[in-house]
Amino acid sequence: MIGSRRPTLKPGGTIGILGGGQLGRMLVLAAARLGLKCQVFSPDPDSPAFDVVQNATCAEYADVEALELFAADVDVITYEFENVPAATAMILAARRPVLPDHRILETVQDRLLEKKFVAGLGIGTTAYADVASAQRLREAIDVIGLPAVIKTRRFGYDGKGQAIIRAGDDLDQVWDDLGTKSAIVETFVPFEREISVIAARGVDGRVECFDVTENEHHDHILKYSRAPAAIPDALAVQARDTAEKIAVALDYIGVLAVEMFVVPGASGPMLLVNEVAPRVHNSGHWTLDGASVSQFEQHIRAVAGWPLGKPVRQGSAVMTNLIGKDVLDYGRWLTVPGTAVHIYGKGPPLPGRKMGHVTEVKGRD
Repeated sequence: MIGSRRPTLKPGGTIGILGGGQLGRMLVLAAARLGLKCQVFSPDPDSPAFDVVQNATCAEYADVEALELFAADVDVITYEFENVPAATAMILAARRPVLPDHRILETVQDRLLEKKFVAGLGIGTTAYADVASAQRLREAIDVIGLPAVIKTRRFGYDGKGQAIIRAGDDLDQVWDDLGTKSAIVETFVPFEREISVIAARGVDGRVECFDVTENEHHDHILKYSRAPAAIPDALAVQARDTAEKIAVALDYIGVLAVEMFVVPGASGPMLLVNEVAPRVHNSGHWTLDGASVSQFEQHIRAVAGWPLGKPVRQGSAVMTNLIGKDVLDYGRWLTVPGTAVHIYGKGPPLPGRKMGHVTEVKGRD
């Protein structure tokens, strides 16, 4: 099958990117530094990634003719977000290699399948249940208990498509408000901290992990990422090993993020996997300025068939997301020593919209 081939690009080769958001934009910039070209496919005419490429396709993901023309112009295809329609990925995979493999999307696009996959590897997760009706939700709550979190099985991010269920809540109303026919309900985890591991796997099977990152969310949106995470060394090793195990089991090519909870245990803190993101990730943005190679360059290297870099953290890093009107304060950040400002070139600073980020790196080696 064409889609299963793993090419080695030469400088001047072209990578096709599905999705034109800020992640796509930063992938394009990383590729350019390596002498690789990119073409972006996105249905949004205001895609910020369009600003940094010579060739772009603005069309719907269901536009077969546009997809075929796009595939003809590139050597390999990747994506900046996981919610690419399965049919789109299949059409492209019949014409060009798609990395990570499009079949991985079938697992990670669905929170229930993802949970089963991770648990099947012997990795700890939150207790969960499949729910498809208000009655099934009641039955699941009887087993899992409260508080709990209910999430749509597909298409949720930044707190969208999920809700916390507490004692006394009207479960019929909770189900109606979620607006879906398929969901997963999970035990609410009283975690000590949230962490993530950004891992890259190359075509040769080699895996490189960045230092564990500690994440802080405000209103369900990532606000701060700090590297390294304030956790014991042994737990950090376990977190990186967990991410590597998942990447290998998926036969993954490229960068992925594994989000985890640190929870108290009888013999010390332990890890539970929350979600897997099959792409470069917001919590890895600090690597642009705080590591010897960024997550974006690692992803480009991997899908191009190039050797991965050895990521070495270059100090203590704090990444702050500029959300909504936060971006209007960019001038202040420009005056802070050791700080890098990244503005994504989006439209108006709407509430909850990620407009950019800044990274402060201290104690560089």
